[in-house]
Amino acid sequence: MNQDNPKGAILQRDKKTYAIVPRTPAGLMTPDHLEAIARVARKYSVPILKITSGQRMALVGIEKEDVDSLWAELSMEVGEATGLCVHYVQACPGTAVCRLGQRDSLGLGLELEKLYVGRELPAKVKMGVSGCPMCCGESWVRDVGFVGRKNGWSVMVGGSSAGRPRIGDLLAEELTREQAVDLAGRFLDYYAEHAPKRHRTALFLEKHGIEAVKAALL
Repeated sequence: MNQDNPKGAILQRDKKTYAIVPRTPAGLMTPDHLEAIARVARKYSVPILKITSGQRMALVGIEKEDVDSLWAELSMEVGEATGLCVHYVQACPGTAVCRLGQRDSLGLGLELEKLYVGRELPAKVKMGVSGCPMCCGESWVRDVGFVGRKNGWSVMVGGSSAGRPRIGDLLAEELTREQAVDLAGRFLDYYAEHAPKRHRTALFLEKHGIEAVKAALL
């Protein structure tokens, strides 16, 4: 990010205004969060509020001189949007409420958020957690994905929904939650050690191969 930009802000197309993205772990928000967003949006005349593909709320069109004050009044953490790190964990409702859920996707998503979001890596990384094979957490097209099944968690890596979409490679299946979390961490370690800078996991897997990753991690 340009060092002249306010902290936690992204310069927009008009080269004058900024967007901010508050952190909403696993897409969860509270009434206090929603009220705070509505309050600052009215106070600072924020023209656009946009729900993003990563289950976050972007406030767009903020004047530069308002950014710091707006963050202070929101009292929410910054959601990474441009850095070379883990940006977010997307998660479906899973067994918390969904009749189709087979695993606790929200619980796993919150655990992954706490452990890995913000971790510096060769390129940005996004995670998706789905509580059943319906895959509402878009797990197969995330850098690291998880799908819950009756016999445990499946873990995929190297997915992408970007300009060159890629279905992720199955790394392991029938894992406990603890095993899935541990494997994700070890994959990030391996990726950090071997991937060139700015190579997303999709490109890394295309060039490196899933079998090499399996040989190193399993």
